[in-house]
Amino acid sequence: MKYYLIVGEASGDLHASRLMQSLRKFDEAAEFRFFGGDLMQNVGGTCVRHYKKLAYMGFVPVLLHLPTIMKNMKFCKEDIVKWKPDVVILVDYPGFNLKIAKFLHKNTKIPVYYYISPKIWAWKEWRIRAIKRDVKEMFSILPFEIGFYERKHNYKIHYVGNPTAEEVTTFKSQYTETKEDFCSRNGLNDKPIIAILAGSRKQEIKDNLPSMLEAASRFEDYQMVIAGAPSIDIAYYERFISKYDAKIIKNSTYELLSHATTALVTSGTATLETALFNVPQVVCYETPLPNLIRFAFKHIIKVRFISLVNLIADKEVVQELLADRFKIKNIANELYRILPEQPYRETMLAEYEQMKEKLGDHIAPDNAANLMVYLLTRKQ
Repeated sequence: MKYYLIVGEASGDLHASRLMQSLRKFDEAAEFRFFGGDLMQNVGGTCVRHYKKLAYMGFVPVLLHLPTIMKNMKFCKEDIVKWKPDVVILVDYPGFNLKIAKFLHKNTKIPVYYYISPKIWAWKEWRIRAIKRDVKEMFSILPFEIGFYERKHNYKIHYVGNPTAEEVTTFKSQYTETKEDFCSRNGLNDKPIIAILAGSRKQEIKDNLPSMLEAASRFEDYQMVIAGAPSIDIAYYERFISKYDAKIIKNSTYELLSHATTALVTSGTATLETALFNVPQVVCYETPLPNLIRFAFKHIIKVRFISLVNLIADKEVVQELLADRFKIKNIANELYRILPEQPYRETMLAEYEQMKEKLGDHIAPDNAANLMVYLLTRKQ
């Protein structure tokens, strides 16, 4: 069968590439065409647009690149219709993908499957109307989404397990490098490591990294190591680190987390990855208009937390320093509380184990691919 996939960022490229590998297990004749990235290209098929040309975040960047975004969307619609896939698989990236889903529902009979739900349970819940209308099947990777979709909105979904959990487990079972070798290979010293994961987009890095570095630099017995995002050039990081003794490591986030003592992490998949590596963390996320954002969290936003760790656990496991709580002093104080021999560190590690139990041990891409092929074959 023919599969058309659309992703808009690095994490989507990773999850979609593993889904493609699994689809080939259950459909040996699988053909792929996609808006994606390097990892998807490595699996095979035709990449018609790289996600680096799609990933714009924030009102101003989107506005500035609106002609490019509209051009890409027009091309995507035309390309899908011309190729005539058996299914279009959307991966997160709702601003773009939900418009594609609407177009396909209105103008074609091509079914739309969504792998990794948009986070409408946190923001823009009204998008549920479009999802129920335009998305044939939803494949969820977060257990709490079952209650949101099925009980609250009467929309049946498939929980297939969490791919990040399976990816981390697989990596840990195969990774054998010692900390000494890791540090030697990357030009690091022998001090304990504070890992800094400042986001996957330039705007996130610009907003978060300076304060994260300033807070972490107060711990002179530790070395700061920044996990470079795949889509961001080293030169972009260097403008922020000139006055700090910090190293940047590209394409080795899992290796870094394997040897880190603590971490400062922006919200997103990285918070879950950090927890799965048993690294105590502080979640840091600067926002514009912090007092307004705090008001929104109390009165408008539908969830209590922003980090996947806390959302899955349904309680505060890690500290979330966002909006008015995003201050260098607060980051440093919370970082101290998770250093070795501090009581809060052990509490957090114990809570991590309970969170992992909620995720389960499913192999998400295999489960999703098996179900997708079954549903498509049954339809035919």
